[in-house]
Amino acid sequence: MSKTILVVDDKISLRRLVKDYLTEQGFRVLTAGDGQEALFIAREERPDLILLDIMMPKLDGYEFIRIFSKDHPTPIILLTAKLEESDKVLGLELGADDYITKPFGMRELLARVRAVLRRSGQPVPEVEVLRCSDIVLDKTRHEVTVAGRAVNLTPTEFALLAELMSAPGRAFSRVALLEAAQGVALETLERSINVHIRNLRAKIEPDASRPRYIETVFGVGYRFNEG
Repeated sequence: MSKTILVVDDKISLRRLVKDYLTEQGFRVLTAGDGQEALFIAREERPDLILLDIMMPKLDGYEFIRIFSKDHPTPIILLTAKLEESDKVLGLELGADDYITKPFGMRELLARVRAVLRRSGQPVPEVEVLRCSDIVLDKTRHEVTVAGRAVNLTPTEFALLAELMSAPGRAFSRVALLEAAQGVALETLERSINVHIRNLRAKIEPDASRPRYIETVFGVGYRFNEG
């Protein structure tokens, strides 16, 4: 059964972004725009985890925790734009399990959600969809689309693309990419990565001779273009 997450923030754009992303990852997501609405939904729906903004109208995050956590041991991750250590400490002392500072990346948020759920003894869905530029990679379905077009990749190519897309902008060495592709048929030679990357580019790049997605980092290896 999907875990239910309540996202509480007064910014509708952030609520929609987080809801869309976590829904893709296999969660059931509810949203609230202020603390009072969140209190009503949390009491009715009993979510498995709450993502809670601190600065909200009607009822702020601290007061929400004081009221709700007295009777409900639901894990809470604070979403905070406040950088003062005292604010974070106060939230943790009131009963929050973790915090993440705005602005944050969706993959960091997902990692924290999964970590808190695991610590609370709850099984975590492993569905994962990676989106970078025009490319969508679905690990569960083992599918890749480029600008809406389905692309057939070998297991090695899929593993390499998933690794690169897991951290856009990061330069991966050929050895690191080789390790990521372990478990699939692969020559254990570092230079073989070049061949697989060349084949992968031929399938996903608009022009493989001028790569748009997978860039070469000379002397290091490869990275996925953040843009």
